[in-house]
Amino acid sequence: MSKQITINAKARNDLGKGASRRLRLTGEVPAVVYGSGEAQSLSLIHKDLWKAQEAEHFYASVLTLDIDGKTTPVIIKDLQRHPAKDVIMHADFQRAADDTIIEMNVPLHYTNTTTCVGVKTQGGSLELDAKLVHIACKAKDLPEFLEIDMLERVVGDIIHLSDINFPEGVESTDLRLGADHDLPLAKVTAARG
Repeated sequence: MSKQITINAKARNDLGKGASRRLRLTGEVPAVVYGSGEAQSLSLIHKDLWKAQEAEHFYASVLTLDIDGKTTPVIIKDLQRHPAKDVIMHADFQRAADDTIIEMNVPLHYTNTTTCVGVKTQGGSLELDAKLVHIACKAKDLPEFLEIDMLERVVGDIIHLSDINFPEGVESTDLRLGADHDLPLAKVTAARG
């Protein structure tokens, strides 16, 4: 399990476009936290948020938001970036108590890709088509990633969403919609030639 990420924040009352611009000029990021109670406007230190968001598990884990000394479990819902600069313009967080049902994308980790039977002994190649899967679960059950073992895969194998061993309490939002939504995630293809 990865290190818990804590983000320090301050409550803010100065709202609006002008206030947000002034915050950004001082190296801060306007943010909001909502869910189970009133929405609260916040300001975060840009460099701290930037460093935190560089961790892969930032986007697929319950974070701790420390608002003026009071901690709240949250998930990131939206991070708006400047189109041309390495600048975070705004952040949206959702409160996520342990029993809160949340939906979010989690990364896929493909293991044994270099020792896959279809690649190593049959001369095929891997096509990894999906990097994320949309899931629903309680906040306490949120996995940082889902793992797909490619070791025994042979040429012609197609790995679908239904092939993932989801942890207890975690389900694919796509599979909820029926078998027509059992998306292909990866495949082992024969070498061309």
